[in-house]
Amino acid sequence: MSPTAEAARRLFGLAACATAGSLVAIWLDLPVPLMTGPAALTAAVSLAGWHQHFPIRLRDAVFLVAGIAIGTGVSRDSLAAIATWPLAFLIMTLGLLAMMQISASYLARVHAYDRRSAVLASSPGHMSFVFALGEASGSDVRAIVVAQSVRVMSLTLLVPLAARAFGIETGIGLTPPGAVVVEMSLRQTALCIVAALALFPLVRAARLPAPVLLAGMIVGAAARLSDLAPGGLSHWLSYPALALIGTLIGTRFSGVTLSELRRYGAAGLAITLVAAALSAAAAWLASSLVGMPFVQVLVAFAPGGLETMNVLGAAIGADPGFVAAGHVLRLLMLSFLVPYWLGRVR
Repeated sequence: MSPTAEAARRLFGLAACATAGSLVAIWLDLPVPLMTGPAALTAAVSLAGWHQHFPIRLRDAVFLVAGIAIGTGVSRDSLAAIATWPLAFLIMTLGLLAMMQISASYLARVHAYDRRSAVLASSPGHMSFVFALGEASGSDVRAIVVAQSVRVMSLTLLVPLAARAFGIETGIGLTPPGAVVVEMSLRQTALCIVAALALFPLVRAARLPAPVLLAGMIVGAAARLSDLAPGGLSHWLSYPALALIGTLIGTRFSGVTLSELRRYGAAGLAITLVAAALSAAAAWLASSLVGMPFVQVLVAFAPGGLETMNVLGAAIGADPGFVAAGHVLRLLMLSFLVPYWLGRVR
């Protein structure tokens, strides 16, 4: 098979998983169906042996579109809450330190992880960075990969269910039910995409995580706040982007065997539950002190992927700026904490 035909076959497979997973999730009335359905279906077919590869350029295009869509959810009212963020993020930091310490100790004592692998597997985020550190330090990379993949998948499914449990319903796409969104014109959309592409190198140079997504969010927020493009993205763009993000999450299980999942999956699920419980406790305390809705703070504190949690936050109507700031801060702290902690392990 030629490289072109092989690439077309892979794209067709991803599109099929995105479409079928979305339709099944809508039929089952799952929350955020365009993300949860494709994520679950793609993970299942990956574990069944159908290896999925998500092209980097397609990933970047999807994140750019999703970032613009999320950024357009920023309002002038949300900017007034910035003064309350430092206290909330201080509480988040304390919770982050606690979940890393407890999770690493649990993995070492209960699941017999070596200490380096336990530290890396317990990191609540920064997966690519963690994998690189694992390979460089001679850690058990497969154990780390499975534990981290289980964490992201579990939180992708658990956070929307938690939102529903608290009475917050989600729509099909990136806006909550009942929200009236005026769609951008084609010209406004094109200008936002061009501006985000121009901003991306600057965001990347600043060494911020998920620079493509953040560039899109900044442009989307600027367009919304300046009234240059007061509406949101067309559903014809945002819906496929959301479904493909779900598919991307599921591809993290590509190459993972069922025996590896059985061997390391329980450990990954256990530390995910620990991290989720500590995040919920920190979110409850922060929401009580700063007067913000609990579920909104929970999405910002949840140790899931930056891209995933920002999408879920937009779907439940959370403040995009607060959610993004929480996850960027978490990943920046992990950039220093994980190597420091790893260096202290003997």
